[in-house]
Parts: sequence; C-alpha cells; structure tokens
Amino acid sequence: MPHDFKITRLVEFSDTDMAGIVHFTAFFRYMEQAEHAFYRSLGMSVIMQDGDRQVSFPRVHASCDYTRPLRFEDEIEIHLIVREKKAKTFAYEFVFRKLASRGVPAPVPCEEVARGRLIVVCVTKDKTTGTMKSLEIPAEIAARVSQAPPDYCTRTSPEKA
Repeated sequence: MPHDFKITRLVEFSDTDMAGIVHFTAFFRYMEQAEHAFYRSLGMSVIMQDGDRQVSFPRVHASCDYTRPLRFEDEIEIHLIVREKKAKTFAYEFVFRKLASRGVPAPVPCEEVARGRLIVVCVTKDKTTGTMKSLEIPAEIAARVSQAPPDYCTRTSPEKA
C-alpha cells in the first residue's frame, strides 16, 4: 500500500503573477493535481462508486507555507505524503521541490520551495437533496492507501517547526 507519490511538472506562464513568480493559489492547484494523479495511480478517482452511493473527498483544511519563489518554466517535483489516515479522513502533506530552471538543474538539487497540507473527508451525497454526509472510508479505498511512517521525512512539517 503506497503512502506517497511524486509527480513533476513545468510552471506555466498562466501560473505566474505580475512579478513573474508563481502566484500562491497555483500551489493549491498543484496539490489537487498531485492528489488526483495519486488516486489514478491506484486505479481510482477522487469521485468513486461504493455500491449504490457516490463517494468523494472534499477538503476541510488547506494550507501552504512558502520558502522560495518559483518562476515560469521552472521544473518542480510535487511529493504527496499520506501523513494521517483515520476512519473518515486523510491528511496529506505536499513537499514542493525545484528541480530545474528552464532546463538548467537547480543550484541546490531538489531545493524545497514550499510545503502544503490538505485534509480531506470521505463523504457521500444524497441523490435527492444533494446534502453531503461523512462516512467511513470504504474498505476497498482504505486498503489501497497507507499512512507514512512518522519518521518518513527528516524535516518536520511547518506546523511542528
């Protein structure tokens, strides 16, 4: 059962602001893209069927701390780590690392530029009213995702620093 997942991508021009650096909101899209890719790598999606009910994972918390800027055409790695797995929620940590700038390797290999966190809750939506209700993560989904060991990353998360 995997407890982490990595993707790489290039910073697009549309991700940047007037100062030429990645706008803070882009990091939240990057986190969501990494989460979706993680589920796809496990043969799932963020919206799934569990018997006759639809199951999804809306966010109940999102945060990001930034340490260095990213710019157009920087190559970045987004590392998703399952920090916590509870009966109804997953807590993800995302470590953003700059790998290269316009094809030239970063001066510091895998330089960390930001760290984010998402907490998602498993819900089902009533077909008639549209009301969402939390539920335990279905066994089939829970069996495919594990929690990372506490010492998985050597650096502590920003909340604990």
